[in-house]
Amino acid sequence: MITSSPTEAAPRTPETLDLPDYIQTLRHAVDPFVAEHFSWRGTLRLHRNALGWDIFRAPVNIILSPVFVLTRIVAYLCKRLGLRRGGGWLARRHILLRTSVARRVETCIIADLLGLPVTAGKTAFDQTTLEHAVLAAPQFRETLRRCENADDVRALSHRVLGAVSEYAGTRSAVSEITTVLFTLLTGAVVFQALTPGMISMAPGVAEAMARTTAITDFPLGQTIGGAWYGVFATDTSPWLVVATLAVLVMLGSIFAAFVGILADPVQSRLGIHRRRLLRLIDTIEVELDGAGEKPFVAREHYYARAFDLWDAGASLLRVFRN
Repeated sequence: MITSSPTEAAPRTPETLDLPDYIQTLRHAVDPFVAEHFSWRGTLRLHRNALGWDIFRAPVNIILSPVFVLTRIVAYLCKRLGLRRGGGWLARRHILLRTSVARRVETCIIADLLGLPVTAGKTAFDQTTLEHAVLAAPQFRETLRRCENADDVRALSHRVLGAVSEYAGTRSAVSEITTVLFTLLTGAVVFQALTPGMISMAPGVAEAMARTTAITDFPLGQTIGGAWYGVFATDTSPWLVVATLAVLVMLGSIFAAFVGILADPVQSRLGIHRRRLLRLIDTIEVELDGAGEKPFVAREHYYARAFDLWDAGASLLRVFRN
């Protein structure tokens, strides 16, 4: 808590605080920020931005997610091997498409949490506008003055915005994980099987569709057809499985674009949003203090890929059993 001495003419504003006090104010602002933007009402406002091109960006991001994780792993290995320039170049690659919801989250963090000079309103600003906000921020003035040249200033602003962008990008991974949980629940209830992804669910859905079609077309009627195919299995075309998988992936991607409406309040209640934002503030503090490197790591992408491996393994196991 910041107090004013009797000799001060006016209370200190966030723009005039030194770095430790500024970072402390950010940590105190996390809980109100989460309540404002990730409650039921707040997340509904955020996901208005998903209506439109985000429905098409979501499936592309799901396809690109393994590439994103691979580049992060290679970047980490390069840095460990002393190839810092190559590792840094890979770490800065923007593999995933920037969704409108992510842009809105970035703008809210810059304007409402960090308190930088951007009037958020209902607008999601582009990267250039956000970069100008960082460069013009009174809170960062002393840090930017310590930079030796213009390239260092731009590099610092890129690192700060990169951390914010990385935070916003965790939403796609969380959406994937939430979709997997719903897929698991659906598979358990409908098929009495573990279906951690669309790959493992597609054969069951295709088989059910083939069985329904066969019963409907049974020459002796649907009642006898139901009894017949209750004893004898139907033949499921591989093409039907592929077509079913394509449809399920598309439906899952659309679901993933809006599933944050359910995931955000749950994460808020569990304190996940709070802990993630505090990690982001720690990263920004290290960048502004010049104490070294502490990049913000979106761990959720790795958790999502673990579910992908589980899904692929479950599908292979099913193939070998058959």
